[in-house]
Amino acid sequence: MNIATPDLTRPRKGFSACPHDCPSTCALEIDIGADGRIGRVHGAKANDYTDGVICAKVARYAERLYHPDRLLKPMKRKGAKGAGRWTDISWDDALNEIAEAFVKAEAAHGSEAVWPYFYAGTMGLVQRDSIERLRHAKRYSGFFGTICVNPAWTGVMMGLGRLSGVDPREMAKSDCVVIWGTNAVSTQVNVMTHAIKARKERGAKIVAIDVYDTPTMKQADVKLILKPGTDAALACAAMHVAFRDGYADRAYLTKYTDDPAGLEAHLATRTPQWAAEITGLTVEQIEEFARLVGTTKRSFFRLGYGFTRSRNGTVSMHAALSLPTVLGSWQHEGGGALHTNADIFGMTTALITGISYADSSVRVLDQSQIGRVLTGDAEALCNGPPVTAMLIQNTNPMNIAPEQRLVRRGFAREDLFVAIHEQFLTETAEMADIVLPATMFVEHDDIYRGGGQSHILLGPKIVEPPKTVRTNLFVIEELAKRLGVADKAGFGMCERELIATVLRPGELEQLDGEKWIDRKLPFEEAHFLNGFGHADGKFHFRPDWTGQKASTRPPENVGVLGPASQLPEFPDYCPVIEEADETHPFRLATSPARNFLNSSFAETKTSREKEGRPEVMINPADAARLGIASGEIVRMGNSRGDLRLHARVTAEARTGVLIAEGLWPNKAHLDGEGINVLTGADCVAPYGGAGLHDNKVWLAKA
Repeated sequence: MNIATPDLTRPRKGFSACPHDCPSTCALEIDIGADGRIGRVHGAKANDYTDGVICAKVARYAERLYHPDRLLKPMKRKGAKGAGRWTDISWDDALNEIAEAFVKAEAAHGSEAVWPYFYAGTMGLVQRDSIERLRHAKRYSGFFGTICVNPAWTGVMMGLGRLSGVDPREMAKSDCVVIWGTNAVSTQVNVMTHAIKARKERGAKIVAIDVYDTPTMKQADVKLILKPGTDAALACAAMHVAFRDGYADRAYLTKYTDDPAGLEAHLATRTPQWAAEITGLTVEQIEEFARLVGTTKRSFFRLGYGFTRSRNGTVSMHAALSLPTVLGSWQHEGGGALHTNADIFGMTTALITGISYADSSVRVLDQSQIGRVLTGDAEALCNGPPVTAMLIQNTNPMNIAPEQRLVRRGFAREDLFVAIHEQFLTETAEMADIVLPATMFVEHDDIYRGGGQSHILLGPKIVEPPKTVRTNLFVIEELAKRLGVADKAGFGMCERELIATVLRPGELEQLDGEKWIDRKLPFEEAHFLNGFGHADGKFHFRPDWTGQKASTRPPENVGVLGPASQLPEFPDYCPVIEEADETHPFRLATSPARNFLNSSFAETKTSREKEGRPEVMINPADAARLGIASGEIVRMGNSRGDLRLHARVTAEARTGVLIAEGLWPNKAHLDGEGINVLTGADCVAPYGGAGLHDNKVWLAKA
């Protein structure tokens, strides 16, 4: 049974930060009983972004921490991969076997045969990123993280030249809040906190833009449900109206942008009629939206990730950011835009990641293409040796990665050794050779930063973990000793010592007392009134698609990715998506569910009960045409595969578009294969990424 080590003191409050992959990075207050166990988790009221509000799944975190299926001891595979037979193994023996497997892989194929693989199961800088230090020290294959931010962040950099934006707390001072491409009610509840405050206190309008009628849509005053991948067309038409009807701030454009005359000429044909045919919106809807934001100086554009998870996602983000720029919205308090504040924190993880001894000649493998990598695709392997050994932390590629049939085939290879450090026996862990039990966020020290806000937050250890589980840092340190690199810089340091290296002198002690540090930018800088982030100080309507500096830019030995030559000179709709055709008449988006976070929380009873079962949302008109009733089993497919699941006939889906909310485990589906059987891993231009919401499919009764 999973029982925390008792701490026989009085009940108390613990303070931490949510570690999960969400831009809000909420400040938390946690009830701790005299037995050392956590109770209810609350949002910290004193933090003026969290403002006392957190999502329900994190509020009930005790259900996850004390789950009866939590991993509590190291295990070694016994029998065939995926057969579910295990034998107990000591920590020392497990770590020795992992090190021996890595040495064997290196001896046979060179150091690049080992691929440490990780992502954002925790956003803590120490527990997440220390695996990079081991990678660089050993010259193991590099890791190009592409599953999440690449298209969005690349689009931001193309326009703004810096990953920052208006303080999200300014939403409360807006007269119009545009929530674009994110279902904030389900995935970023704090966005709604500040947007609704603006509506209550100022009478602000809330606009929601998405591909189906989400819970956020239901709280909006104006909702625009467009076809997946067509967001740039809406932005361009709104800019066309701005120039046509005098909403464009020409003085602002002259001072702050690179080529407003060229943009205006380019947009002359991007009319609402043109956009209506592409987006599926009516001309009246587009005109109303353009007029609302054009006549409302304090319009705040909160731009999410969802609409960028398309093969034209980078172009869509750039176009959406161009709209408040044409309007001059940045000049006003409560106006402008925010996608991420990733660049404002002034933190360096150089010692944590061991970047000083990284070798640029080592190949870098694409996270999203793990299926291709593990099945021997020469291009995905950069024409190098096979991957024959892996250490996996903080991610579950057997569930979350695209092209799942390739992923499954790759993990089933008998010549592939996999060690995974996990909290539950995920579907990836089930295919591993060695499984190690991991701590959860309240059981170790770490440091966090919130890209959707401006706080650095300390996440201290506040309860004792079960005696048999270990931190990510422990595993990296112990492997470094066994692999002969423990003498390199960054190794041999505890969590607090590493945390101190990413902060300014004295800030760790400040965090001990104050719990967070606000890196809020001055108004002029947050609103780019001193110039944008490019060398010329201008917003770039004409992006340098292949030369722009960005943290998402692939290494030189990878180069520009995807159909970069097809990207437009100015903001525009770019038809590089998987458009529906006669064989595949539907577009499929794999949107997040309210009670899951990627593959996390799918193991907890309450989250599963609230979500019900894997379903596909189908518009009633489409269902009637195909003779499908709610609750019936349907089959969906494309060139990558097919699967069965239950239909949910609902007007929340628009015609021609299917929505499968998740992410459900594969095994929760009728045939043991989940929705990522249908998603592709081909690269988003120009700097990579996965078009997880960009799929053409057929649909039929099963």
